[in-house]
This record gives sequence, structure tokens and C-alpha cells, in this order.
Amino acid sequence: MKETFMTLPGWVRWVAIPALALLVFGTLLIGLITWVLGLLFRILLFAALVAVLIFVVRKFTSSSSSGGGW
Repeated sequence: MKETFMTLPGWVRWVAIPALALLVFGTLLIGLITWVLGLLFRILLFAALVAVLIFVVRKFTSSSSSGGGW
């Protein structure tokens, strides 16, 4: 198999075969990349919401303990 592959012209090995692979598996790759980016966005959104919640709770508890309100 390797001998057959090595006897092919360079443009077939380095252009045509990768182009066919992208054509066949391109939608799978795009779906995977979209899923990973969506997951990262949700993780960052969750972290930001938790940070805002902690900030608000600390501000409220420090204000209420000193006797002042919002």
C-alpha cells in the first residue's frame, strides 16, 4: 500500500487526497469545531455569571452589615 501511495505524483498526494478528505469529512469537522466553540462560550458565560453573582452577593452583604442599603 505504501509503495502504491509513494508512486503517485506529488500533487495527488499533497493536494487531491487532502481535498477529498476535506470534502468527505468537512461537515464532520465543522460540526465538531462548532460544538467545541459553543461549549467554550457556555463555560465562559457560566464563569462570568458566577463572578457577577459573587460580586453582587458580597456587595449586598457588606452593605447590609454596615447598616446601609443599596
